[in-house]
Amino acid sequence: MPYLVREHLFIGNIGDAAEILQNGSEEVTHILSVLSSASISFFSEWRSGLTIPTKEIRKVYVGGSESEDDLGDSPNNALSPKKLLYSLEHAGKDLKLVRMAVPLRDMESEDLLDYLDVCLDFIDESRKEGSILVHCFAGVSRSAAIITAYLMRTEHLSQEDALESLRQSCEFVCPNDGFLEQLKMLEAMGFKVDRANPIYKRFRLKVLGDIYNRGERIDGSKFGADPGLPTEEVSSEVGASLNKGTISNPAYRCKKCRRVVALQENVVDHVPGEGETSFDWYKRRSGNPFSKADEIECSSIFIEPLRWMTTVEEGALEGKLSCAHCEARLGYFNWSGIQCSCGSWITPAFQLHKSRVDISTV
Repeated sequence: MPYLVREHLFIGNIGDAAEILQNGSEEVTHILSVLSSASISFFSEWRSGLTIPTKEIRKVYVGGSESEDDLGDSPNNALSPKKLLYSLEHAGKDLKLVRMAVPLRDMESEDLLDYLDVCLDFIDESRKEGSILVHCFAGVSRSAAIITAYLMRTEHLSQEDALESLRQSCEFVCPNDGFLEQLKMLEAMGFKVDRANPIYKRFRLKVLGDIYNRGERIDGSKFGADPGLPTEEVSSEVGASLNKGTISNPAYRCKKCRRVVALQENVVDHVPGEGETSFDWYKRRSGNPFSKADEIECSSIFIEPLRWMTTVEEGALEGKLSCAHCEARLGYFNWSGIQCSCGSWITPAFQLHKSRVDISTV
């Protein structure tokens, strides 16, 4: 039996969903399936002989689809392009139910954040039109993570309070540790997935690093737009920020030829001196050993991978970063990480030496 979490909002497992899809429901009008495959055939693989009629409404892919409400126009999500974001279909008895299916595995390394917006919007719409069952395979981790995020956003609850509130309805829910970590990020970003936030940028880099470490090729479309191109060629979001007429948008230029190689919004911030091997080396310097901030000055900036970095797209583990115009050496990249002069480890790392770039405004 599904558990009622809030008015018109239920949580359950694949058995609950199959029962409703086969026999209908007086209450549930919408289903959000969060399974490793979005296809309805997952149900017949789970229980042989089970057939559920469906009629497709639409499929939405990351990076271009029939729908406008997708993530696709932005390279700044961590999902790989052409990956299915969700499918929407009429399903079940007399095709009376509306089912959204999101392909998400119950793994700590799985990217939950980039699916949240479409899932939470669907829950909102479904509750206005009827009632919704959110389910995964066991009803323990994936569906619980989605509903926890929903309670966080709609009721402005911390991750802990939202999960505790959900456990009042369904005591055995337990999102995996990777999902819990991403829900903490959601809380820190003010309950929205803010792709300009340094928290999200670090997460996106980590996801790209995981993809690289699995031996998969990273498509250049996942890299940020090249800010050195004429504005009309730059992606819409960077172009918009350049065209806002903002008084100062700090830009990093190659010292030799003045080409723009990064904007401030491409910088991935880090906390100076926080890292695996930054234990106490700075204490041997002169001056006040307790005044770390005065002493630690990073000699580099770290940025997200950008489309002018051809050596990165070619698939090397590490290498030089050279200016796309004059080929002057600007820095270094390493998917396994680089230690900043302040002691922090940045993984993966795309490093520009401050001595090789000038800061100006666009």
